[in-house]
Amino acid sequence: MKRSRIARIGGGVLAIAVSVVVFLVPFAFILLTAGKTRQDAALLDFSWPEQFAFVENFLAVVQARDYILITAFVNSFVLTVASVAIMVTLAAMVGWVLQRRISRWNGLINFIVLSGLIIPPAVVPTVWVMQGLGLFKTLPGLTLIEVAFGLSFCVLLFRAFVSTIPRELDEAALLDGAGPIRLFFQVVFPLLRSVIVTVVVVQVVVVFNDFTNPLYFLPGDENATVQLTLYNFQGQFSTEWNLLFMDILLITIPPLVMYIFFNRQIVAGLTAGAVKG
Repeated sequence: MKRSRIARIGGGVLAIAVSVVVFLVPFAFILLTAGKTRQDAALLDFSWPEQFAFVENFLAVVQARDYILITAFVNSFVLTVASVAIMVTLAAMVGWVLQRRISRWNGLINFIVLSGLIIPPAVVPTVWVMQGLGLFKTLPGLTLIEVAFGLSFCVLLFRAFVSTIPRELDEAALLDGAGPIRLFFQVVFPLLRSVIVTVVVVQVVVVFNDFTNPLYFLPGDENATVQLTLYNFQGQFSTEWNLLFMDILLITIPPLVMYIFFNRQIVAGLTAGAVKG
């Protein structure tokens, strides 16, 4: 017993040490470099700044290219809120129907949902379709792209969680005269709170941190998102490392804060459907 307890404590200490190395050390490097002058940051060493320029770097990043970072934050906010709202609503509906209404089409639908996780996206055909619909280089078009890429994962989470909700609740609501829409939004949807929080936090981080899709499907300075602002401070022949790391720090803080505050809800939502009650 004593030896096993020592082994558990040693395993916990090792896990904490690995977490510190993997997560805290890179973040500390970003924070230190963001506070250095350009000459000091060019050395790219893990050292204390000889001269703090944190405020100056912050103002330079915000004011760069006519305050493009503020425009990028607004675009990313609109894109993230719209995409996640659509994903949550559609995925909850699809997951509920797939779990509650078993039919001969369920196998095909499950295959299509899983295909969304397996089949890689194709850029050229997608651009061609968006141009045909008049959605290329628009926020609504990119919103639909983000929804299409993230919907399969959300459906799987909601379907697993719906399996833990007793069918008696559905039957009782139907006996009280509730229709399908009222049954879902007034009875089922409020019970999905934990998995909704999980989907919201995970997909907010995914969409907010997305670099590839805005680069391909939303070009132009007026359509810039936060990840694309990293191009402002790096070039072919020179890179302003202090401003680049300051930009990285600013766009890392919102997802980091969300993970810190909603960590328990994320774990609860991911494991809620693991054991069917």
